[in-house]
Amino acid sequence: MKNQIFFLLLFFPFISEAQIMNSLGDESALYAETKQVNQFFRRFNNEEDKNGVKYSPTDARYHNLSDRGKYLNILFDGQNTSITPELKSVFLNQVNNSTNPVFLDFHGNDWYAEVKTRFLYKGVEKTIVLFLKLEKERMGSKWVLYNAYFEEFAKKFTTSAEEDRRFLHPMSHELDFMNLRKAFEDKRKVEDYTAKEYQPDHLTLLLYEMKNGNLKFKTVNNVKFHFFQVENWYFEIAEFNRSGYNTGWLISSLTQVPNAQKEEFKDYVL
Repeated sequence: MKNQIFFLLLFFPFISEAQIMNSLGDESALYAETKQVNQFFRRFNNEEDKNGVKYSPTDARYHNLSDRGKYLNILFDGQNTSITPELKSVFLNQVNNSTNPVFLDFHGNDWYAEVKTRFLYKGVEKTIVLFLKLEKERMGSKWVLYNAYFEEFAKKFTTSAEEDRRFLHPMSHELDFMNLRKAFEDKRKVEDYTAKEYQPDHLTLLLYEMKNGNLKFKTVNNVKFHFFQVENWYFEIAEFNRSGYNTGWLISSLTQVPNAQKEEFKDYVL
């Protein structure tokens, strides 16, 4: 099922919908419709006109910052109060800076899809979240699985509190590690013996369970995207199906994240 984007054209946030209709005419709804996520990129970058016709890179309107500013201003979820006018202004001033503007790169790194799916797990329907990224493939690119999260797996891998965590004695090597027998007796606590940095790999477990016939894909329930391409920022886009003009693919979350902390933040989000 294709996602629909309803894009609000070239207006200030405080103008009413009635005023928009009067100024744009009955064709405004047609102009507002965007059928592909790719168009979010093109409109964020100002690479197409209000009718969805792509600009040639040699066209004076291509990446025109004045026109782009109007597009950028309405690419946000207007009902999300956590995206304050001040935060939004700082972000827009950076990405549309006349000296060093920032454009999104569809084929670049650092943007990811989050896909909420339904699987049958041992006969019971469950929600599994898949994370995908674009990977270069010969002359083009392809979407590949990057990570996964499944609550059933998370329940299986829980470590004890630090003070209660079991461990192998530092002299275990002198016993040829025969005390592993005791360590593995309680399967509920085997994670206690892993390194501090150990994290269970849900994607590998997912593929393993699929190969064993325990997991069967049913459908996709929801899709959203995570962007880390703008220096010192993270934002998310999601699809909003509601009445009015502030609909379709919009920036649903915006956070200032210093570049030095981005990898850690990415691990948290993905």
